[in-house]
Amino acid sequence: MSGMPLLVDNGPVFIGRTAELGALREHAHRTRTTGPGMILVGGDAGVGKSRLISEFAATLPPGAVYVGACLQLGGDGLAYAPFTAILRQLLRGRGPELFAAAAPGGTGELARLLPELGELTTGRPEDRGTYYEPENRGILFEQVLRLLYHSAGDEGVTFVLEDLHWADSASRDLLVFLIRNLELPGVQIIATYRSDDLHRAHPLRRLLPELERVPGVDSLRLAPLTLAETGEHAAALRGGRPLAPHELDELYRRTEGVPLFVESLADAPAGHDDVPDRFRDLLLEPLQGFDDTARAVLRTASVGAVSGGIDHEVLRQAADLPDRELETALHALVDANVLKVDGEGYRFRHALLRDAVHGELLPGPHTRLHLRFALLIDERPDLFPYERRAAEEAHHYMAARELPRALQAAWWAAVRAADTLAASEELDMLERVLSLWDQVPDARERVQDHSWAEVVSRAAGAAVESGRGRRALELADEALATLPEDPADDHTRAVKATLLRRRGLARSLSTCGGGITDMVAALELHPPHMPGYASLLSVLARESLRHRADRLVPPDQERLRDLRETGRSARELAERAITLAETSEPVDLCAAADARITLGSLHIGDGDLERGRPLIEEAMEIAAEVSEPSLEARAAGNLGHFLRELGRHEEGLRVLEESLARHEEMGWASVHKTFNHQNRAEIHYELGDLAQAREICEMILRTRGPVKDRSYVDAVLARSAAAMGDLDTARSVSCWSPGERVPDSHRMNIIQLDLLAKLETGLAEGSVDAVVALAEQALEQLELEASRGYTWPLVDVMAEAAARAAEAGSGGGDRARRVMAMAVKTTETMDVTGPPQRAHRARVLAYAAELDDTDPAGRLDLWEQAVTAWEGTPMPLHLAAARLRTARAAVAAGERDRARELVRAAHATAERHGAAPLAASAADLARRIGVGLTDEAPAPAAPAGLTARELEVARLLAAGSTNARIAQELFISAKTASVHVSNILAKLGVPNRATAGARLRELGLG
Repeated sequence: MSGMPLLVDNGPVFIGRTAELGALREHAHRTRTTGPGMILVGGDAGVGKSRLISEFAATLPPGAVYVGACLQLGGDGLAYAPFTAILRQLLRGRGPELFAAAAPGGTGELARLLPELGELTTGRPEDRGTYYEPENRGILFEQVLRLLYHSAGDEGVTFVLEDLHWADSASRDLLVFLIRNLELPGVQIIATYRSDDLHRAHPLRRLLPELERVPGVDSLRLAPLTLAETGEHAAALRGGRPLAPHELDELYRRTEGVPLFVESLADAPAGHDDVPDRFRDLLLEPLQGFDDTARAVLRTASVGAVSGGIDHEVLRQAADLPDRELETALHALVDANVLKVDGEGYRFRHALLRDAVHGELLPGPHTRLHLRFALLIDERPDLFPYERRAAEEAHHYMAARELPRALQAAWWAAVRAADTLAASEELDMLERVLSLWDQVPDARERVQDHSWAEVVSRAAGAAVESGRGRRALELADEALATLPEDPADDHTRAVKATLLRRRGLARSLSTCGGGITDMVAALELHPPHMPGYASLLSVLARESLRHRADRLVPPDQERLRDLRETGRSARELAERAITLAETSEPVDLCAAADARITLGSLHIGDGDLERGRPLIEEAMEIAAEVSEPSLEARAAGNLGHFLRELGRHEEGLRVLEESLARHEEMGWASVHKTFNHQNRAEIHYELGDLAQAREICEMILRTRGPVKDRSYVDAVLARSAAAMGDLDTARSVSCWSPGERVPDSHRMNIIQLDLLAKLETGLAEGSVDAVVALAEQALEQLELEASRGYTWPLVDVMAEAAARAAEAGSGGGDRARRVMAMAVKTTETMDVTGPPQRAHRARVLAYAAELDDTDPAGRLDLWEQAVTAWEGTPMPLHLAAARLRTARAAVAAGERDRARELVRAAHATAERHGAAPLAASAADLARRIGVGLTDEAPAPAAPAGLTARELEVARLLAAGSTNARIAQELFISAKTASVHVSNILAKLGVPNRATAGARLRELGLG
């Protein structure tokens, strides 16, 4: 364990904790042999968590344990403290080769935490929170994950995170990522926390239940010592001299069995009137025996040890004592176990002791000591680790109330937090800068000549990146209110435009609307010759491409329409962005690549693959050249998506898998991981690989992805589950229930996917009328034809719902006809590009014929055309469903032989691909027409012993028909229908019609 932070080791012997130590050892064995895991060790302050971990660590081989502590400086902008400590130990112990292996694409992201690794990957401050999604943070997290795996080797490794209650937001996010993504054996994570520090609003109090629900995460609660263990501990501290029973009782009453307090009072005689009851005083009482010099050194150390420990040279400089006096004082403090030697410095025996000493400082010494350390950082920065300098300086100047320097230090702490992609910590420091602004006359000069509005703008960007959209809106509104309506100078215009962009992004991530309006206003305001204009064009082009389109146009969509009418459509914005980005100084290659992706997507969406594909491939090359993996992955995702829409599924799959493999190899696997794997899953779903599609989705959902990405995955998972007959999963994931309304997202593709998942789930459970009602809302409210890709399968399933509703005759016939008419009209307004869209259109027309006066032969002809169209695609289950519907039309037209051929083919395909409901429906039709599913097999037997008449009733019951409707369809009385329904319920063993309908649909009768 050489070179690691010293785990606290109090007392001459380790008392009790046999079960807890055994649990840690068993957990270590399990994580090294079965699978990775985490154990959360909680307990009150001073109860012995660190001592337990120290004893456990001593049982492991050298080099198998790495320790990092969370620090109280998290509130001063210091991010990733425990992970930085662990990474530095790995660098010292294993060398840079370990890091190079974990990050084949370069260690620039890991350098954000360890500057000694070299130059970090740079970003553009003007684009933060306005243009790029925070993909680099995903790369950083991915590379830390890979580093843990590489460090485990064959023997396994244990990482200890101490004092999780002090963890900063970035550390908590990284920990959650690691826990959700660790899969291979070899890595054990132990995290300790003070349970008595978790007040109601403490972030860890909300996080712990989430962590404990993750598979592989265990909890261990450390209780105080028992009375007997307290006596044993006290005797060991007293050199083997046990306490008398009344002394032990008194000691236990005062200390409550907390080892830290037992150590403070073990030698205090029972009944001593001077022994205090307050725990802080318990810790301070033994310090009264030191001389003034030792106490002064201890007070100085309490100020300087804000990061956990204090280097000897730092303490020497700050104490300003002759070396002999300092060393004498330090010897006394170390001998008394008040300070512990830690490498080349010292740390307090326990953080509570440091807090107690610091809390006793009078105002004057408190200010002077903090100022002394702040100035020391300024004068001797080499004495302080690079990653801690800014945060420590900000802390000390603020504590000293040296406001001008506190503001300046907070600014640099924010800059450092931004370098580490710790947006929450950056925001906190920028908020501090703003809170001090009016109290510092030369504030602007102290923040690199940025105006107050520019600092607010950066804070708004950090708020967006940290997921605090409401705060971003508040900040942007506050700053915009101070700027003139029409600024006279270019600089102010650019500042205002950037604020509008950031407010627009914050609004687009919420449901309040107005994001596009702000971005268009920014475009009209931003001077074209100034940095950021090309990226604004490209982002507006992208947003125009995928924005929601309603028939009753809200303000955001009015602004997009105005853009189009003034010659600034998505296509024209993208073209202009490319031209401007490539001719500006400096050249904005990222904006050029992003605009190429949008422009290429527009061309392919129109069916022009020859024009569109080269643009997207050029964007991929540019992104690779400038090391922008997020753009590279977005390009691959879009290309794979549009190739699928054109029916070139295998080709699209290759594009996606090659991109994902490259990013995995380079250590960038987190980049667009959710979106591109979702594209993979969608291709597999359409290829009929339902189990594979579901496996991909479930793999993605084991990690914690952004909400908007999650919605893409949920849609494919719900559709796959519904196709496989797993209605519980489909309902849970799609959140389907009758009475659903059109989603309120601003992204058209998210709305369309959500509707697809809900409508297909609703149809699978037989809620036909509810599906038709939702379809009617969507068709009336949304301009679906404006975004064709997902609209084709959407109107297809809407037409199916309308046909089934009309067939069931459940009272919604008029609504079904309206939905069918709107679905047909929508198809007539859209161009057809590619075989799948041609097939969807043919099937919609075939469904529509079932509601009009087309004769049976004409309906069969339309369904045969649909089958032919689906045969031209690689989508077997869509083809099988069309064949089954065509078989029904063939029966109605008297073409029994053709029906037999079609139903057998449909059943074989459904069986082969695991589409149980479709296979059951095919079997039911075969039973009805009296044919076997193969030449050798007889017709399928009736399920549940139902008679022929009961089968007829059951089919109508599964479709949701009332007894009156059943009677009308079968030319029987309502009373007779009721008797048949009762018999069916009895044979199925179900209590009511709804349950019977669900069971009958499972049997293929719906």
